[in-house]
Amino acid sequence: MTLTPRRAVVTLGVSQTIGYAGSSYLPATLAAPMAASLHMPTSSVFLAFSVALLLQAVIGPRLGRLVDQRGGRSPLVGASLTFAVGLFALSLAQTPWQLTLGRLIVGLAMGAGLYDIAFAGLVGWFGTEARRSITGVTLIAGFASTIGWPLTTWIEHHWGWRIACVAWALANLLIALPLHLSLPKGRVEPVIAPQVPSTGEVAIADQRAMIILALAFAVQAGIGSAMSAHLPPLLQAVGASLAVAIAASALVGPAQVAARAMEFFLVRKIHPLISGRVSIALFPIGAGLLILMGEAAAAPFALLYGAGNGLFTIVRGTLPLALFGEKNYGHRLGVINIPSRIVQAAAPFGVTLLMDRSASSALEVLASGSLFALVLLLILKAPRPIQ
Repeated sequence: MTLTPRRAVVTLGVSQTIGYAGSSYLPATLAAPMAASLHMPTSSVFLAFSVALLLQAVIGPRLGRLVDQRGGRSPLVGASLTFAVGLFALSLAQTPWQLTLGRLIVGLAMGAGLYDIAFAGLVGWFGTEARRSITGVTLIAGFASTIGWPLTTWIEHHWGWRIACVAWALANLLIALPLHLSLPKGRVEPVIAPQVPSTGEVAIADQRAMIILALAFAVQAGIGSAMSAHLPPLLQAVGASLAVAIAASALVGPAQVAARAMEFFLVRKIHPLISGRVSIALFPIGAGLLILMGEAAAAPFALLYGAGNGLFTIVRGTLPLALFGEKNYGHRLGVINIPSRIVQAAAPFGVTLLMDRSASSALEVLASGSLFALVLLLILKAPRPIQ
């Protein structure tokens, strides 16, 4: 069966929803019951999560190069199997070390099966026309938090955290794996890039742009990682009830989808650099409202964070494509995101420590970082037109 952009979007959109719901969004709802069951501090559960995220920084560039050469099917298939193994291992953990091992396996799967590899696969299949497909995948997967947090909470409440892990393991085996197996081997349309020698000036401009992107992406990735792990508890810490915190958190997904839908329909009219600036600016606005208004701003904060995060997820894939083209896209994306992976790994644990002092302090630090990232993108100029 020929892989069309529409089929690729649906296939990867569904599998990415499962991947994120069963990995990035688990700690927010399962960390406390895991810690209580294994008689360990909750912060140690988040530390295990952080260590697992470091694996993505190690394997990202290598897997990106592999996708550039052979397509995205193999890493995605391997990721579905690895997710299942890691989640089953978590469900069986009886000691902190066994829990950490399970998280490390899940971390390997995250490095091989989430957005970066999916984006690189789409670029390999559709070239510079992949921007719309990237947006479409994130449009569907924006429901990961809306589905993941309430469903995981419901399963944990009725059957415990171990069954919740088993449920997501089965979702990877029975849904995501067959979807990934349906993808074509190799690249649908191999890209033969013209060998145009770069001038020293262009090469230096590219390096500077990569450094700026790496720093800005790292800050925003850290915020996204922290919010994925802490959003409901963070809202409770500023005065929201559990019901309000869960309800507000559930708005993140629809806000992400709404922002991505707007991007999807305006994809030909707005440069990804503009989308990036807008996406970053929304978080400090929401954080300021939450600090000032407490529970009353829980929903507006979730909506602003969700919309910004939704746009930023697209920008992570489309801005490097617009600035540097499709050649070596997967490897380049992996290199740009090395700092992001490190910051992502540290953020959940770091924010745990900040929240132990005060939720306002945590929000102030995150908002300050976001403003720094905004300044970086404001000084960045596009050296090339969108292809």
